[in-house]
Amino acid sequence: MVYPFLPAFGRGLGIDLPVLSIAITIRSALGTLGPFFAFIADNRGRKAGMISGLLLYSFGALIVVFKPTFPAFVVTLSLTMLGKYIFDPAMQAFLGDRVPYHRRGLVVAATELGWSFSFIFGIPLVGFLIARQGWLAPFPLLALLGLLALGLLVRILPKDPEPSGSSLGTRRNIRLVLSSQPALAGLAISTFASAANEVVNLVFGVWMEDAFSLQIATIGAAAAVIGLSELGGEALSAGLADRLGKPRAVGLGILMNSLAALLLPLLGSTLPGAMVGLFIFYITFEYTLVSTIPMMTEILPTARATLMATNVAGHSIGRAIGALLGPALYSYGILGSGLAALAFNLLGLFALSRLTRMLRAEGNPAH
Repeated sequence: MVYPFLPAFGRGLGIDLPVLSIAITIRSALGTLGPFFAFIADNRGRKAGMISGLLLYSFGALIVVFKPTFPAFVVTLSLTMLGKYIFDPAMQAFLGDRVPYHRRGLVVAATELGWSFSFIFGIPLVGFLIARQGWLAPFPLLALLGLLALGLLVRILPKDPEPSGSSLGTRRNIRLVLSSQPALAGLAISTFASAANEVVNLVFGVWMEDAFSLQIATIGAAAAVIGLSELGGEALSAGLADRLGKPRAVGLGILMNSLAALLLPLLGSTLPGAMVGLFIFYITFEYTLVSTIPMMTEILPTARATLMATNVAGHSIGRAIGALLGPALYSYGILGSGLAALAFNLLGLFALSRLTRMLRAEGNPAH
């Protein structure tokens, strides 16, 4: 919800876009801590990892409610995102343990539907709440929903096996990831793809206000269109990732997102054109992102949760880079943001070509 409502949060806190971009950069940079929390899922169990992530998320959402200041807002953004970064790798490792690789693209895409549904239904609700009750209104609701999700998972997930690892195992797994050339190439893909997305993501709400004078509730409705595009991206990944092969599916997604980045400035002279451009940009990014996840689950199975947490860290680094560069790029308009997204995508394609060659050489089924 942060991106479409950056102007509203900025006005509520009395700060401008460059200062807000620092808050988002800090939030994204915290994702690099994800691998150090992966010991929960790798050593204590997948259920423990998911529950720990939801607890941290819910606690973080409440901090700004009790202290509505900019520092507290930064802490809330950081803890809620860190909670997600603990939850996601544990969930993905849980699926990787149980779902055969040839079906994993479909199953991962199904879990990613939550992301697009949150845009389709949640963002308009957030816009409604902010417009009527102020910028703080969404946070108590988000904390409550996090706690409800936690209670549901406690009931439905099977009990974790007895812990068998230690902190030594955690350090060993991190060393395994950082010494694996295919793992590093996969992480580079995630980093560059996220940076490409973030340079547009950071500014699209500001762009909607600046270029078309949209109000808060209208921006929420516009964000729902992005949710529909992400739903489409997940559906495409569900249908194509297993069929095409994960690396080929990822390459197709990066190429299409590059084209979308070039189209965005061309289509953005009118509001309908801008919405079409954003739809194409987000559907191709979501397709790329969702297709990447099942591929990453098979690159290093012996340290699956640690690699998935490091993959989240790669996304975080990409988002931090994009958030840092976003305001400067936007000084050239949406054209600057689009060209930067294209450049990052080309770097991602180079990393993908290296990964594919290494996986073939290893005989890894992920190729």
